[in-house]
Amino acid sequence: MTREAGMLYIYETPAETAKELADLIVEYGASAIESRGRFVVALAGGNTPKAAYALLAQAPYSNAIDWSAVEIFFGDERCVPPDHEQSNYKMAFDAFIGPLDIPAVHVHRMRGEDDPQRAAFDYRGVLLDVLGEEPFFDLVMLGLGPDGHTASLFPGQDPLTEDEQKVRAAYSESQSQWRITLTPSVLNNAEAVCFAVVGAEKAATLAAVREGPYDPTRYPAQIIAPPDGELIWLSDKAAAAKS
Repeated sequence: MTREAGMLYIYETPAETAKELADLIVEYGASAIESRGRFVVALAGGNTPKAAYALLAQAPYSNAIDWSAVEIFFGDERCVPPDHEQSNYKMAFDAFIGPLDIPAVHVHRMRGEDDPQRAAFDYRGVLLDVLGEEPFFDLVMLGLGPDGHTASLFPGQDPLTEDEQKVRAAYSESQSQWRITLTPSVLNNAEAVCFAVVGAEKAATLAAVREGPYDPTRYPAQIIAPPDGELIWLSDKAAAAKS
């Protein structure tokens, strides 16, 4: 499917949005494996990715690509153990990584159980070891919070803070919780970056991020603009109501 860069694609329901996200994952996965022998993806947390992941574990998606050729990273993670209900890793593992038997050596989780600064430093090392000095992703998946955050880049701080580190610890005031996140230079270094946005509570923010004045300290999601890749927006009708 050919997509117009920066275009907002609107679907009737959250389920249809999740299906389109699953289709997109397989599309980019098949292309990357055919051309480069592996598919490097950064996963997102959230309900829409979770629904997409569950689809990937079922036919026809489960047979659509060689899942053993997938290298899985995470855009961000809460600082919780990997078996915690809030863990993005646990959600993804339970939904599709485990059922598809993706090799553990290809699944690179952020160690949320460790000290946040140490975990960020160590994940930077993993990125560089596996992907080289300028980590490149075939696909980066992102969500959008009602406050305008994406990954764990939160309002009130320049999202380019410590950008050269590639991975940093970030504190969520609203959740009173430390998190680990990839920084914009890494998130933007991709063939495609896809936002999946669902729910009426995000309608005003989605419109402000896409159409409002550029203020990434207020709306960190605005910092996402891959210079050499596609930016794709998927939304249900409720989230797109003000766009």
